[in-house]
Amino acid sequence: MSEVSVIIRTADQTRKAEVTLPGSHTGADVIQAAVDNWALPKDTDYSLINTRVAKTIQPTIALDTQGVQDGDVLEVQPMLVAG
Repeated sequence: MSEVSVIIRTADQTRKAEVTLPGSHTGADVIQAAVDNWALPKDTDYSLINTRVAKTIQPTIALDTQGVQDGDVLEVQPMLVAG
């Protein structure tokens, strides 16, 4: 099992952390950890974006199978609902 060192930040860039994660973690694992650690609103849905490639990290698939590399910045963004 591989590990990956990434930077996780909020979309407004007020919160940021450099972490090493198992490659088996999913996007949902990262989002849940950010919500818990940074006390983000729990009634909001979030997406995780790999800013290096401008792609959404799928919530149920392992990070290492989605091309996440050391040094990537993963951004937690609230999903906006139009209405």
